[in-house]
Amino acid sequence: MTRPLISNRDARRLFLDRHLLLRPTSGPGKGRDLDQLLNTLGFVQVDSVNTLARAHDLILWSRRGQYRPPHLERLVAKDRTAFEHWTHDASVIPMQFYPMWRLKFARDEARMQSRWWKGRREDWMAETETVLRHIADHGATSSMDVGEAETKGSSGWWDWHPSKTALEYLWRSGQLAICHRSGFRKFYDLSERVIPAEQLNQRLSDAEIVDWAMSAALGRLGFATSGELAAFFEIVTRDEARLWCAEALARGRLIEVEVEQADGKRRRCFSTEGVLAEIADLPEPASRVRLLSPFDPMLRDRARAERLFGFHYRIEIFVPEAQRQYGYYVFPILQGDRMLGRIDAKRQGEVLEVRAFWPEAGVQMGKGRLTALEAELRRVTVLAGCTALEFAPDWLMA
Repeated sequence: MTRPLISNRDARRLFLDRHLLLRPTSGPGKGRDLDQLLNTLGFVQVDSVNTLARAHDLILWSRRGQYRPPHLERLVAKDRTAFEHWTHDASVIPMQFYPMWRLKFARDEARMQSRWWKGRREDWMAETETVLRHIADHGATSSMDVGEAETKGSSGWWDWHPSKTALEYLWRSGQLAICHRSGFRKFYDLSERVIPAEQLNQRLSDAEIVDWAMSAALGRLGFATSGELAAFFEIVTRDEARLWCAEALARGRLIEVEVEQADGKRRRCFSTEGVLAEIADLPEPASRVRLLSPFDPMLRDRARAERLFGFHYRIEIFVPEAQRQYGYYVFPILQGDRMLGRIDAKRQGEVLEVRAFWPEAGVQMGKGRLTALEAELRRVTVLAGCTALEFAPDWLMA
């Protein structure tokens, strides 16, 4: 049989629509609206870099202009409608997904027990009981509150003292939960004190969790390979994903499609008849220029973004300055269904400084597009806590 073909134009628009970046969006960006936004995306990645705004805040702001950082903090620390854990990286996740994370807790625990002996001090496992007792007796605890008698290195994150390693192990394995943050410092408490009873006590079989994770990932991507579906939440193994797709295909839950890439090549993916039916009703993309987080979910898989949008994007953190093509931390710029380029913008006190903008090949920065870009930069100054916007001389690169 001939597989249905999704043109590159339709694939880009479908993908953006699933990531809430195709249409104009509105909403208060807090409370129930923020809960729904987080649910639709599946999660938002948390990152400590704050040259303009933190990754999770910029991801949510790009979809809800009224969003502000305290709104997400409230969901996690007070409303308890979201929790922090890992997908491919540290993330904020809807609380209703917590029961499905039990499989990840178990698998992460086994992986940590087999691998964490390398590169960490050997006595960390012996500290788990001490750390648990401390939290049970004293409540919310940060890494600064444990291991007072232990030797602590000067390199911070990379040189974990045994009690900090134990703390992270207990969190990753589900015995502890992050109850709040102070600044960016995590505070942990016993899971039963943080997670609502409804989610804490719900139990699902491994098969039910795998089915949920794969179905939920496809619903948020629209089309994907089995590996891309497994990578979405990083709960399911690659072998489990291949088996699930084969069985779902045999039962008619999935279909195979050909997705045209930016270079004209075709890639075989899984999708559904329902998704194909949606394509005809997709609207023209909104004309707004959008500044995105480097960790935006639409760009999380760099290879997929390059195949679909022709946008080669990497963060040049570990590239020597003399060898960098761009600044080490530049923000992607999207307009409609096309990547315009990348921008080096940084908060300096109350000023947002625009150092450079590199348009993609073939992108013409006419007056209208420059005006739209400046409008987006003025919008983001509010999120960044800036009162002024300044452009460096010769900021617009060839």
